[in-house]
Amino acid sequence: MRMGWMVRVLAGVLFGMGMVGLAQGTGVPNAVGQKGPVRVAVVGLVHDHALGLFGALKANKDVVLVGVAEANKELVARYEKRFGLDAGLFYGELGRMLEATKPDAVLVYTSIADHRKVIEAAAERGIAAMVEKPLATTVADAEAIAATARKHHVAVVVNYETTWYASNAEAIRMARAGRLGEIRRVVVHDGHEGPKEIGVSGEFLGWLTDPEANGGGSLFDFGCYGADLMTVLMGGAVPESVTAVTMTDKPGIYPKVDDDATVIVRYQGAQAVLQPSWNWPFSRKDMEVYGATGYAVTEAQSGLRVRLAGEAGERRVEAPALAGTDRDSLDYLVGVLRGEVKSEGDLGALDTNVVVVKILAAARESARTGRTVGVR
Repeated sequence: MRMGWMVRVLAGVLFGMGMVGLAQGTGVPNAVGQKGPVRVAVVGLVHDHALGLFGALKANKDVVLVGVAEANKELVARYEKRFGLDAGLFYGELGRMLEATKPDAVLVYTSIADHRKVIEAAAERGIAAMVEKPLATTVADAEAIAATARKHHVAVVVNYETTWYASNAEAIRMARAGRLGEIRRVVVHDGHEGPKEIGVSGEFLGWLTDPEANGGGSLFDFGCYGADLMTVLMGGAVPESVTAVTMTDKPGIYPKVDDDATVIVRYQGAQAVLQPSWNWPFSRKDMEVYGATGYAVTEAQSGLRVRLAGEAGERRVEAPALAGTDRDSLDYLVGVLRGEVKSEGDLGALDTNVVVVKILAAARESARTGRTVGVR
């Protein structure tokens, strides 16, 4: 068991961790040239994370926006006005936009259930994709996406806000360097007061609270963060089993989906406890990593509380700022497409995120049946 864990750790280091400051240069099948910016197109505007995208696109000199595919004319008009976008950028149909603009990559802001069809449409044209978390709502879709990416030799990246937290990157680095000892337990808290309570758009709320479009409620919306972090900490290993309990504490607001969950993800010699919720009194995204000889607890985006073997007590650590292709999702995507980053094993990598979907799907089934569910 100990030897297996060390093999996973060493494998992760050798593959490279572009999202935790260990990027390694490599080529990718659909890599673009170094000259000129990467051409990107946005697909869908029904995900509110798109609200932070257009400013980032404008500020990043390594990317250029060439098109937006969105059928909802009212939503298009809203984005046009808010961000001062040229009406000529917008297309009502995905295929037409891809053919007309020929982007290097699509940035996907649809419902989670629509990820597969967008990725497949792009991949058939040799176009990479970056989607918002999680990758898919079902294992079948996740595996089909992976098969499509392999067939067409395209990159698929999954964007998580917490990937760009220096505190998470530092905790992962410490674990991989063996400073905490063998990982025993990881506890991850993610969520906020609830999507309606924090005022998300009607378009976002509509699919976010639809069990088919989102895969579930808080379980999929926020459980994916912890599943992603734990999968990387465990070197990409698939867990032995998942046990989950979900609740709907606010049925008047969320009648179709859960708004609170507790998930136990079991490995040989280690476990993760994920606590995604739309019932926190305030927004939070933090992680506790406990090893045999030390621990690291993340605080917000850059702080940690750490205690290691031989130390008299706990100390606070400020994680070094992320740089280069580790800074944000656009810089990372550019790095992948230019062959500067090999993303296997990363927080946003396709292989990692197929495992994430397996964990989430097993949790959903466990909650439904009241039984522990094995994972394959």
